[in-house]
Amino acid sequence: MAKSAIDKINAGGDAQIVQPLPERVAHWGPPGGSMVISTPAEVDALIATIPKGRLATINTLRAALAQRHKVDVTCPVTTGIFASIAAKAAAEREMMGAKRVTPWWRVIKSDGTLNPKMPGGLDEHRKRLEAEGFIIVKKGRSSLVVADFEKKLAQLV
Repeated sequence: MAKSAIDKINAGGDAQIVQPLPERVAHWGPPGGSMVISTPAEVDALIATIPKGRLATINTLRAALAQRHKVDVTCPVTTGIFASIAAKAAAEREMMGAKRVTPWWRVIKSDGTLNPKMPGGLDEHRKRLEAEGFIIVKKGRSSLVVADFEKKLAQLV
């Protein structure tokens, strides 16, 4: 049976530090650099610290995790996956009646666009951000972006 997102958050485990970077991902950091592979629970907890009225991008999450673990970079692939797990766990908790959940909607892509892979797709992402006062504008044919998102990024540590 497949694990729920909540199960994945609660699975435990520790972040892993990789040094030096494997050859296939050496371009992610400096020569001989180090990388953290976080955990779903740690990413969920970090997202939970984003205050109302503020945003984070996958890159700002990665920077905060790298600083926390005193490494050069955070794995971009697993950070994106774990942010998605955090969002799905929040949706599961809401379905079970929770009123306060991890604010996954405050995480946007690094270029300010909304993520269609989050629970409820672009419509739900937009609705939740607009409910907090963010202005969403169309970018290109089908993308949505938070207006002036750079000015609204949270300082995460």
